Amino acid sequence: MLFHVRMDVNIPQDMPVEQANEIKAIEKAYSHDLQRQGKWRHIWRITGQYSNISIFDVESNEELHSLLQGLPLYPYMKIEVMALNRHPSSIRDDDS
Repeated sequence: MLFHVRMDVNIPQDMPVEQANEIKAIEKAYSHDLQRQGKWRHIWRITGQYSNISIFDVESNEELHSLLQGLPLYPYMKIEVMALNRHPSSIRDDDS
């Protein structure tokens, strides 16, 4: 199942820089692992914002929910999820 996920990050201003940097480093490693597994297919930064648009390829809503909750920055995120379905007018038979 493919999902379009927008993540807006809002780290508290009073969080110590060292703590924020540690969380970001753990988040990056987690994200890289999911990308290598093929579950986090794409990630794009939204220009001028601390936000991204991502495409996830997972087995279920529950798997996506679990993966998102596993993000170290999850407590500081606003997340919007849209399930994606192949459009009948698409000229492609796959997700290329």
